[in-house]
Amino acid sequence: MTPLRQRMLDDMRMRNLAPGTQDHYVRAVARFAKHFNRSPDELGPEHVREYLLHLIRVGASWSLYNVVRGGILFFYRVTLNRKDWAFGEIACAKNRPHLPVVLSREEVNQFLDAAPDLRHRAILSLIYATGLRVSEVAALAVGDIDSQRMVVRVGHGKGDKDRYVMLSPKILELLRTYWRAYQPKDWLFVGEAPGRHLNTRTVQLACRDAAQAAGLTKVVTPHVLRHTFATHLLEGGTNLRTIQVLLGHRSLQTTARYLYVSMEAVTGTVSPFDRLDAAVTSPAPAAEVNRDARALRWPT
Repeated sequence: MTPLRQRMLDDMRMRNLAPGTQDHYVRAVARFAKHFNRSPDELGPEHVREYLLHLIRVGASWSLYNVVRGGILFFYRVTLNRKDWAFGEIACAKNRPHLPVVLSREEVNQFLDAAPDLRHRAILSLIYATGLRVSEVAALAVGDIDSQRMVVRVGHGKGDKDRYVMLSPKILELLRTYWRAYQPKDWLFVGEAPGRHLNTRTVQLACRDAAQAAGLTKVVTPHVLRHTFATHLLEGGTNLRTIQVLLGHRSLQTTARYLYVSMEAVTGTVSPFDRLDAAVTSPAPAAEVNRDARALRWPT
């Protein structure tokens, strides 16, 4: 590891940036330097601008653009202390929000049934049962499962905040079956490296494989399971404030987007047309209906 990379990692740790953010920022600077085949401390604002325009030309998403921009600017402003450079002109892209992908209950059943083994089924079922982020479920300790209080303790979640989520009796039964089979000691889901917890990439690949085995056309990721958890809670009558607490959202506005994907919230809303006076909506004479049907057929 180069001294520059180590210094950047130290700077991010001192500011308590999330491990995922640290990884994204370091990768962004590495790819930026590789693009010009030069050390990043030899590059300047015009190189940053040129590289970001390159990302736009090759079709990178706006969310990736913003992550790369954030990583490069952190490197120059903090690690190299070049605060006098005119980086303010390199604007943050407006990221158009998209509705999250959500699975139906039938699709969730298909998906979990297609998990290749008990370990993967326990991991994926736990995400759907609790709405945990992939980094949170991967780093769970055995002691975080509190069967006395029927809660799961989520330590050091996003923003370094701790919280509790519910532990359902069915998921507890599955976790006990998993524990008897694998006998984890410290981490609930042990990684390949000794003494380390599961890698988030392993969970993401397990999601992909289970979705393909289930024959689902939707792209399923751990975050899709989290979206599905929240949407199904909303459709079951749980209020938004409770869902916000369970998900660990800072803003209620973030949680409110699930109103847009809840089918029960949509189909359960009465149209104002249905409240019109009966005389307005009374059927037309049969002859008139037949004439109109011949003139305009409903699209199939």
